[in-house]
Amino acid sequence: MTVAGRLREMGLELPPPFSAGNYVSAVTAGDLVFVSGSGPQLPDGGFVTGKVGADVDVDQAEEAARLCALASLTALQGEIGDLDRVGPIVKLLGFVNSAPGFNQQPAVIDGASKLLISLFGDRGRHARSAVGMAELPFNIAVEVEMVVQVA
Repeated sequence: MTVAGRLREMGLELPPPFSAGNYVSAVTAGDLVFVSGSGPQLPDGGFVTGKVGADVDVDQAEEAARLCALASLTALQGEIGDLDRVGPIVKLLGFVNSAPGFNQQPAVIDGASKLLISLFGDRGRHARSAVGMAELPFNIAVEVEMVVQVA
């Protein structure tokens, strides 16, 4: 089954492209695509915002990380045209807008990791970092960037 078919089967849609600065959403270097940080874009165009561990609970933040992964896939598709060209997801880096004392960043970023593995199978397994940040742009709760090898 194609990645687009898996997305439909899961009841998911990729969000529209989003850019908030003087940068591109993705850059190809050889067979690697570097996807810029993506935020948790909601279907209405807004974003999941707030401090995780204070304004946003772990379950909501995990869902926000899944939304980030979907937004990253939008950028990736814009760069390579067809998500079926994805080789391995090489690296995922997740940033969590953390309240003081919050230390469950890996559980939050699992939302993105689980989605990528569900869509790509073994190609979706990746190296990963999940870090807490004092602030994120526009007060978004989570941001995800990734490096992907393409065929």
